[in-house]
Amino acid sequence: MWLRDELLKSIWHAFTALDADHRGKVSKSQLKVLSYNLCTVMKIPHDPVALEEHFKDDDKGPLSNQGYMPYLNKFILDKVREDFDILEFNKICWTLCFHKSICPKRLRISEDDAFKVWCIFNFLSEDKYPLVIVTEEIEYFLQKLMEAMGSGWSEEKCAEYRLQMNSRTCLTAWELIELVGTGYFSTVSRPTLSLAINEVFQELILDVLKQGYMMKKGHKRKNWTERWFILRPNSMSYYVGEDLVEKKGDIILDQNCCVESLPDKDGKKCLFIIKCTDISFEISASDKKKKQEWIQAIQKCIQLRRLGLSSPHRESRLRRRELRQRQQVEEEDLVERMRELQAANDNKERQLEAMKAKMEEAAAKATLEELRRKKTQLDLQDRYRLDLEKEKMVRQQMEEQVAQKSSELEQYLLRVRELENMYHQLKEALEDERQAKQDEEAMRKLQARLLEEEAAKRAELEQMHLQQQRVLSQTEAERQEMVAEQLAKERALQAAQLQLERLEQERRGALEQYKEVSRKLERATNKTRTWKDKVAKHEGLVRLIQPGHKAPQRITNWGPASFTDAELEMRKKSWQESKNQGAEAQ
Repeated sequence: MWLRDELLKSIWHAFTALDADHRGKVSKSQLKVLSYNLCTVMKIPHDPVALEEHFKDDDKGPLSNQGYMPYLNKFILDKVREDFDILEFNKICWTLCFHKSICPKRLRISEDDAFKVWCIFNFLSEDKYPLVIVTEEIEYFLQKLMEAMGSGWSEEKCAEYRLQMNSRTCLTAWELIELVGTGYFSTVSRPTLSLAINEVFQELILDVLKQGYMMKKGHKRKNWTERWFILRPNSMSYYVGEDLVEKKGDIILDQNCCVESLPDKDGKKCLFIIKCTDISFEISASDKKKKQEWIQAIQKCIQLRRLGLSSPHRESRLRRRELRQRQQVEEEDLVERMRELQAANDNKERQLEAMKAKMEEAAAKATLEELRRKKTQLDLQDRYRLDLEKEKMVRQQMEEQVAQKSSELEQYLLRVRELENMYHQLKEALEDERQAKQDEEAMRKLQARLLEEEAAKRAELEQMHLQQQRVLSQTEAERQEMVAEQLAKERALQAAQLQLERLEQERRGALEQYKEVSRKLERATNKTRTWKDKVAKHEGLVRLIQPGHKAPQRITNWGPASFTDAELEMRKKSWQESKNQGAEAQ
């Protein structure tokens, strides 16, 4: 059964060709003619009323592709059967779009060869509209074309063409036809190029896995007759000649069939037999190499039938698309990781700048604090010096007062002596005695007052001494507190410097990790560019009709079967460890 997506691609080309104004819309009358031709080729009863009924609410103008697609799916594609001619179907769509899109005079290939390249484009193009073919599929097609012509693949020309594409990664159908038709990658003659295009067309589009002349034993007469055999995924047809005019029969290959080698007999060599459910076919190849190639190719078809797979080229195309999708996802992951690393690096740099600003602010504060502390210390020293000078002056005054009091005391003692002398003198006289007693009483009161003043002065001196000791102890405590505060600030400054050095090391680690991810991205890009050569070398996808290993192939970013399962586990563990270390470092 033809895939609906492949049929839609050809119809899309026809719809685009009918859109002369490039507005994305086509008139209803043109769509009626197109639908009628499609139904005729696909052997589907055409219902002209269905189109009118389907678009009865849209009679104002031309129809878009989105409006035509539901009708196409419901009334045409849902009724498709397997017995229509897919080439005739493609020919109708090709006829509508070829002359409007490309000039045949500029090409070195015929219109039929251009049609075959167009069919190959529809087969290899992406399932997205507008249709394009990516660079990997272009290289795959050109490699098969060069092999069919017997020429080697030129990486220099491929790289030169990539430069001419100006970073484009895809081509349209007409650009691909012009690329092949102008002979950019080949210098062979036109017949050779035409034969090569036909060979690739039969292999990819018509699913011809192998073809050639062999001898077949008849079922009734038991005679040996030369036939032209064509091997496809589901059957093996044989004709009278390679012109395919007269078809003699088909060998239906299913999961119950098998192929076995036979010993030489009846004068025939290189024999093998194809055993089906109700019939067997004995065939003789031209030599042992051809015999082995046919046996392996038939066995591969039977194995695909048992696995329920379609054409090997379609499976290969799906694998290539899946590989491109995985690579695209990996590249997107790498880009996302690079963005995250860049964001982390920017964050680290912002943190470093903030830390530097804080350090500068702290240093400025520390400088101001040191200046303030020095100024305060100088003020305290000046204050202490003034206090000491005041204390010296007070002490000198006290000493002068003490000396004065001492002199007064001496004078007082002298007066006492004089009074005693006077008392002795007045004692002699009664009249003078009373006066002497009064004088003595006055002198005693004076002495008591002087003693009280002396006690008060002594208490004041003791209080001044205690105040001086308190001032000295407070000055010592403030000095110790300032020393402790200076030590704490020095420790904070050292801790900030250590944190700055650690952040600088983390920034260097982030930069190294960013460089490592950039190198990994570059290596992934280089591996993506050369994956075709590795696949062609290890898996043999360019010669799918040849024998291959039956075991499942492992495909990685380094190519198929490039290392064992044990090495793969070791690489996974190494990658996981590096990832965990990177996470811890962050």
